[in-house]
Amino acid sequence: MSSMNDANGLAVERVIDLMARLRAPDGCPWDREQTPATLKPQMLEECYEVLEAIDSGSAPHLVEELGDILLHVIFQAQIAREKGDFTFADIADTLAEKLIRRHPHVFGELKVSNSTETIALWNELKKKEKPERESALDGVPRALPALMRAEALQKKAKHVGFDWPDVHGALAKVREEIDEVQAELAASGGKADPKLAAELGDLLFALVNLTRHLKLHAEDLLAAATDKFARRFRAVEAEFKAAGQPMKGATLEELDAAWERVKARE
Repeated sequence: MSSMNDANGLAVERVIDLMARLRAPDGCPWDREQTPATLKPQMLEECYEVLEAIDSGSAPHLVEELGDILLHVIFQAQIAREKGDFTFADIADTLAEKLIRRHPHVFGELKVSNSTETIALWNELKKKEKPERESALDGVPRALPALMRAEALQKKAKHVGFDWPDVHGALAKVREEIDEVQAELAASGGKADPKLAAELGDLLFALVNLTRHLKLHAEDLLAAATDKFARRFRAVEAEFKAAGQPMKGATLEELDAAWERVKARE
């Protein structure tokens, strides 16, 4: 174990030293120009690339993308170090202390029976650590993708009992929201006015709630559905191309027939 820790430490130190060199006066002009703010879009992009690597099932791909995330952590730490704010060691020490503090059932005498009790304990400890948070919904970043933020807020509400007791209540709410969308659609004459937009938003929120009750993730489901649509659409394109017929000029009936053929082949 000691030799493994030494190897990990040396590897991290190597990257820290490389980043310091890149930020040196005679280093890379682009790296020297960066600030915590300018790196934000790239860090977000790298997070999504990690998710894609996980989905790919490729260990080498995941190693590479996790390395890019680590690079951004070390990049931010180097910029902060130059300003005298904090170092990479401060980040690691703060994380280690938090892990120990929030796992008293592992590093202390407290006992838990299952993961549900573990999550409840974690949330209680977080609440004590952050007394400035007044609402049960505090702590969910507004910058999250909308579906993920909706799910996170619903989970927060669940912790204080604000939730349907089972999936049937969530499904009934979806039906209710569909009825309200239909009513507003009729009232607006088929135009996308603010009221209709609000009702559609409520429907999306209710669908997220339904998927959460089923222990699924709306973000993953929509991503899978989008991938499926793209795959089938490209197959329809290929059919028309093989027939020498432009897809753009086809009738709706022809397009629908091609779509059904693609579906049947799957």
